[in-house]
Amino acid sequence: MRNMEKEERIFIRIQKYRKESWKKLCFKKQISLSSLIIDSVENRVFDDERRKILAFIEKQDNIFVRIENNINQVARIVNTQKLMNIEALKGFNEKLKTITELKEQQNGIFTKIYSLIANDNQFR
Repeated sequence: MRNMEKEERIFIRIQKYRKESWKKLCFKKQISLSSLIIDSVENRVFDDERRKILAFIEKQDNIFVRIENNINQVARIVNTQKLMNIEALKGFNEKLKTITELKEQQNGIFTKIYSLIANDNQFR
């Protein structure tokens, strides 16, 4: 667990324009100046980037949920009609195979992302 108590202060001297530039960057990223400096020095993922990653993951998941819903709708139509031409079935199976491969790739990427975030959080 991260110790929330501030133990030490570090004073640095920088040009005023640089400090203002950093503060603007922090405002834009919605992070503190301390976070910007510490995360930069320790080569960690910034909080705003972490939020973007999690939003991306959620968006990707929503896309696959919609695809799965479409697959279920096609299956329902085929079940009610009890008929599907061979070419359409082959095309549908190819698309299912592609979706399965993409989902596996996505899961691999997400595993790496979560691992990076988890390793990053152990130092906080």
